[in-house]
Amino acid sequence: MSGSLAGQSIETARRLLTARFEAAGIDSAALDARMLAGAALQLDLTGLITHGPRPLTMDAAARLDAFVRRRIAGEPVARILGTKEFWGLPLKLSAETLVPRPDTETVVEASLDILRAEGRAKSPLRIADLGTGSGAILLALLSELPNAAGIGTDLSAAALGTAKDNAQALGLTPRADFLVGDYAEGLTGLFDLIVSNPPYIRTADIASLAPEVRDHDPHLALDGGDDGLEAYRRIAPQASGLLSPGGHLVLEIGQGRDGDVAQLVAAAGLTVAGSPRADLAGIGRVIVGKLPP
Repeated sequence: MSGSLAGQSIETARRLLTARFEAAGIDSAALDARMLAGAALQLDLTGLITHGPRPLTMDAAARLDAFVRRRIAGEPVARILGTKEFWGLPLKLSAETLVPRPDTETVVEASLDILRAEGRAKSPLRIADLGTGSGAILLALLSELPNAAGIGTDLSAAALGTAKDNAQALGLTPRADFLVGDYAEGLTGLFDLIVSNPPYIRTADIASLAPEVRDHDPHLALDGGDDGLEAYRRIAPQASGLLSPGGHLVLEIGQGRDGDVAQLVAAAGLTVAGSPRADLAGIGRVIVGKLPP
């Protein structure tokens, strides 16, 4: 590939890459070609357009070729680039963290809507993010809640290292702490809001996931046990003992699991608030439980 692209214009190279990705069955072919070309050449979209007629150097073509081979092999663009935008925030990734997905922004939206409806968005809130990974949910919330502070937990110390790096890069370190632990184990005091995107894939279903997920996301963050509900059985009672009166538990759920998760949340003594909140695809994605005042 590098030999064929060297000397080609940037615009021609993007078209060639788009065609190759389409032939490989990649749905987001044009977007992936643009993002990888931009990263290889250190150009944003405007730069790619402005410099479209410029020929690729041998070095640039070699960098781009390496990216392309990884993408054709099934590695997600976010893994190749080592970063992913979530809630408008650039987040560093590592092998120990999930790639944060747009579906998970529904957790942030639901949490903010609750706090704003209660007039608490500017209050000195305390937040816990259980299984924080890259810190995506916690850091997104802290970016919107100026007087809130939070703690993210994860079984992986390496994942928490990535989350700490993200907090520092976003200037949120003074309000974000991180603790190695199994969901809420080790947390003390009361929290106004507890959030989580726990593993909820049935163990038997992991082998059938898309290669971008199955082969590149950490299985620790995917595997929800035999029925996909293992994490919720742990989190719901833990949260019930850590929420302040009137506090909320906001959970991401798998498709079609709202009834099962709602039962577990209710059994822990929380009031389940209405229907699940849908993501952009209209799929029920978030369950909210409230500790009675």
